[in-house]
Formats: sequence, structure tokens, C-alpha cells
Amino acid sequence: MGFFDLDTAAELLPALLQGFLIILQITAISSVIALLLGLIVAIINKSAPAAVTKPLFAVTEFIRNTPLLVQLIFVWYGSATWLGDTSPNTVGAIVLGVHYATYTAEVYRAGIDGVPKGQWEAITALSLPQRYAWQSVILPQALRRVTPALGNYIISMFKEVPILFAIGATEMIFEVQAYSGLHFSGEVEGYLMAGLIFLAASYPVAILMRKLETRLGN
Repeated sequence: MGFFDLDTAAELLPALLQGFLIILQITAISSVIALLLGLIVAIINKSAPAAVTKPLFAVTEFIRNTPLLVQLIFVWYGSATWLGDTSPNTVGAIVLGVHYATYTAEVYRAGIDGVPKGQWEAITALSLPQRYAWQSVILPQALRRVTPALGNYIISMFKEVPILFAIGATEMIFEVQAYSGLHFSGEVEGYLMAGLIFLAASYPVAILMRKLETRLGN
């Protein structure tokens, strides 16, 4: 048996692909949470009074400046007390989504602040309803500016999913550890193949995001 055993890799591959599907599912759920919650936070910070924005700022800063792993473990053990039996995949997706919502909120804020001042003045002069102003004037312009940055954060979330192994989420690292614990081998093959699967999935998307950023920047 050499450094990389093909038979072991062949045995591991189906489990790794199953784990990869779990990663895609968690990434999809986390992305929806991060994109929607981040947008809500950005709009509140722009339009709500200080009595609301200051506590919200404190919460987002706390989440953004504390380690994701610490948040993950705290919520996981807390959820057993608060919610009873909860899937680690579900808890992990929620924690990951909320954590990254604090970053997407800043991206949205930058996009909103980038809307020309004249647009805001026109909204005020025309007395446009706030809902119409956000939906039809502000957000279409802001989202065009920030779409590539949001895409990059989705890629980052995708690559962060293996950290959910810490609470038992059944992604690829979990599958490698399960195989290794049963057969006392397979770590090299499993981790190498997991890395290659991540590379094959994320690299084309990263290239697409760069092209999109260039196109939208023109």
C-alpha cells in the first residue's frame, strides 16, 4: 500500500459524494439566510431610528468578531436545552447563515451608500412611499453593485461548511472520519479527494464571479 490507495479511494468516493450533497444543501440554506437577513439588517440600519440601529449594530459586531466555531458549539449545545433533539445539519446551516449575514449586511450597506445622492433627493422631492422607493429605485441600483461580492461570500460559506463536523454534521469530513474510525485508514485518500471535490466545485464559480464583477464594473 502506497501513499494513496486506489481501492480505499474507490470505497470512500460514494460516501464523499453523499457528504458533498449535504454540503450543497447546507450552503443553499445558509445562503438564503445570509442574503435575506443581511438585506433586512442593512435596510433597518439605513432607515430605522438610533434606538433600533445601535443595539442591532452591537449584535452584528459581536457576531462578526467572535469565532464561527465558538458560535457553532454554543448554539449546538444550547439548542439541546432550548429545542430538544435538533439536526446538526439544521443548526449548522442556521448558525453559518446568521454569521455571514453580518458580512452581507455590510456589503448591502456599501451598495446602498453607493446610490447617487440625487436619487435620494428625488425620492424625497417626489414623496415616494418608502416601500416603492426601496423596491424600484434603491435596491435595483445597489444590488447591481454588490452582486459579485455577495457571490464571493457564498463561495466562502461553501468552503466553511466542513467546520460543521465539530457538531456532527454529515458532510465530507464526517464521512472521512467515520471511514477512518471503522477501517483505521483512509485519511490521506479521503482528505485529498474532499479537497479536490471542493476545488472542482468552487474554482469555476470563483472564475464566474470575477467575470461578473468585471462585466458589472464596465
